Amino acid sequence: MADPWQECMDYAVTLARQAGEMAREALKNEMDIMIKSSPVDLVTATDQKVEKMLISSIKEKYPSHSFIGEESVAAGEKSILTDSPTWIIDPIDGTTNFVHGFPFVAVSIGFVVNKKMEFGIVYSCMEDKMYTGRKGKGAFCNGQKLQVSHQEDVTKSLLVTELGSSRTPETVRIILSNMERLLCLPIHGIRGVGTAALNMCLVAAGVADAYYEMGIHCWDVAGAGIIVTEAGGVLLDVTGGPFDLMSRRIIASSNKTIGERIAKEIQIIPLQRDDED
Repeated sequence: MADPWQECMDYAVTLARQAGEMAREALKNEMDIMIKSSPVDLVTATDQKVEKMLISSIKEKYPSHSFIGEESVAAGEKSILTDSPTWIIDPIDGTTNFVHGFPFVAVSIGFVVNKKMEFGIVYSCMEDKMYTGRKGKGAFCNGQKLQVSHQEDVTKSLLVTELGSSRTPETVRIILSNMERLLCLPIHGIRGVGTAALNMCLVAAGVADAYYEMGIHCWDVAGAGIIVTEAGGVLLDVTGGPFDLMSRRIIASSNKTIGERIAKEIQIIPLQRDDED
């Protein structure tokens, strides 16, 4: 039987390239920077323009599909995940990087049907790397098959995470103490490139062993989630339980052993879910 979503996926790859081109072009000009939930939660006119282009292009071709987009939600739309085919979009993941010209910026497109990830596209536009994952068909970067690492010993692992955009002292304290606990296990190190999507793609590529974070949104991880699982990795909640796309927390690891070991060390930050008002 023909793959019902292959055409959607091919279209998503084309659009992600176009979006990346828009982002690269914008870097040559003076930027219009605005703030959202906090003085460090940034958005640019390019984020909004790219999202508009992506959603309007997809709507034209697939009028019955649903959408959750970072900038649409910021503008007041709800992010409710239903069973209908849903495109979950982050037009520019790594906006702070983008604003500074720090070379890790991604366009992320996730496609979910019956609340299950079907495919994901993450385009690292400054590196020109196209990461793709399709349920049951594997994960690739520029056509090369991806495979997670085989590292099961946490003390030999390299982790990726972010410090997040909250500047509330209590939240920052928990984030830093989680890092301290993990570092002292000990582990080889902690890195972060400034975008959840690309951090997860690094796990899929086998160069980092696990990514964990609390405070991300569904649009940060919907594209890369299936890239990790199709590369042989696992997605977990930070408690070690099952991953929930709308929960704003994740561990993406090369295997369950490392994922569950990380979960043991993590103190939870209380967060409002993406699908709560």
